[in-house]
Amino acid sequence: MDRYNNQLTFIAKKILYNPPVGGYYRQVIFPATRRGYFKDTFAFFVRVILGNCCMNKFLFFAFTILVFSSCDLFSKKKTVAGPTDRIDMMNTDRAFSKMSEEKGMKNAFLEYIDSNGVLLKPDRMPIVGADAIDFLIQQNDSSYILKWEPRHGAVAKSGELGYTYGIYALKPAQQDTILYGTYVSIWKKQADGKWKYVLDSGNEGIGDRHEEQ
Repeated sequence: MDRYNNQLTFIAKKILYNPPVGGYYRQVIFPATRRGYFKDTFAFFVRVILGNCCMNKFLFFAFTILVFSSCDLFSKKKTVAGPTDRIDMMNTDRAFSKMSEEKGMKNAFLEYIDSNGVLLKPDRMPIVGADAIDFLIQQNDSSYILKWEPRHGAVAKSGELGYTYGIYALKPAQQDTILYGTYVSIWKKQADGKWKYVLDSGNEGIGDRHEEQ
């Protein structure tokens, strides 16, 4: 037994215990009996825990933040394009055109623009956000009727953005003619599921080939 106890005897490595300014090291020697070994080992770890209470508080705080962050991360559902998103967006563009035809271009563009929407107009810088809304408010649309028909559209895999493009028809009130052009609109799905355009641009003319919409 004495030989066995002698084999259990060892000297622990130097451990740092919350050193004051200047620091000091304490050497820990465990007794050679199994009973004393477990007793002093338990006491050793208690002293380490108590001596490092500040570190434990920090680790507990960090662990708590990590847990709540993980819960928040998993609670957020990834948005994925649904089977009807493209149809809904295309129908929104058609409703947009119908409102323009019935209530005027200005009312329609103000109704469907996103708060950060952008208008691209010839010979001027992009008109963004509140400036775009102010620009639309100042428009006089009483002298013409504007309508269009989307030819194609697509929605991103996320289901949050999409685009449509097609041909527009502008009919001046005092002229027996129709002016055609092309357009493209980029759409963003809102929090309520509705679509608003975040960018709109048009080009006059379609060449010799066109169909009235």
